[in-house]
Amino acid sequence: MIKPFAGRGAWCGGGWGTDARVPITDETAPFTALSARLTGFDTAELAATGLTDVYRAVASERLGALRYARLLSEVREDPDAVMDGELREAARAVTYLWYTGSWPGSPPFVVSPRALAEGLVWKAAGVGAPATDPGGYGSWAGAGDRSVPGGGTGEGSFA
Repeated sequence: MIKPFAGRGAWCGGGWGTDARVPITDETAPFTALSARLTGFDTAELAATGLTDVYRAVASERLGALRYARLLSEVREDPDAVMDGELREAARAVTYLWYTGSWPGSPPFVVSPRALAEGLVWKAAGVGAPATDPGGYGSWAGAGDRSVPGGGTGEGSFA
C-alpha cells in the first residue's frame, strides 16, 4: 500500500482504527466546510467518518500548498461561480476522495482500508461497503438460516 507521509510520522497504518496521527489545525474547519459544499453531506456526517484530518492532509499534500490554499480561500459559497479549470480539478479530486476513500489518478491512490469502508458512496447508496459489515468477508460460505424456505440460500418456494 502506498502511504503518503511515509517516514514522516503521519501514518500509523493498520486495521480499521484511525489511520493518522495528523493534528487538528486551523485548516480543519475550512476544509470540512468546503468538503460539505462539494459532497452534499453536512459537516457532522463528514466528521463522523473520523477521516476529516486524514483527508485534509492527503488533499494538502496531493494538491500542493498553493493550490490547496487557493481552493480553501476561493471556493466559499458557490463553487461553480469561482472555479477555473485548475480549481475545478482540485474540487473534483477532493470530492472523489470523500466518496471513494482514494485520490484520483492512474492508478488511484487508496488512503486506507478504513477510508474505503467510510466512503460516502456507500452512505449515499444506503448500503455498507462490501466485506465490511459484521459478517465480513466469506460470511456467505456459512450455513444459512434454516427457519426460512430454502435454508436462507435463496432457493425454495415463496408461494
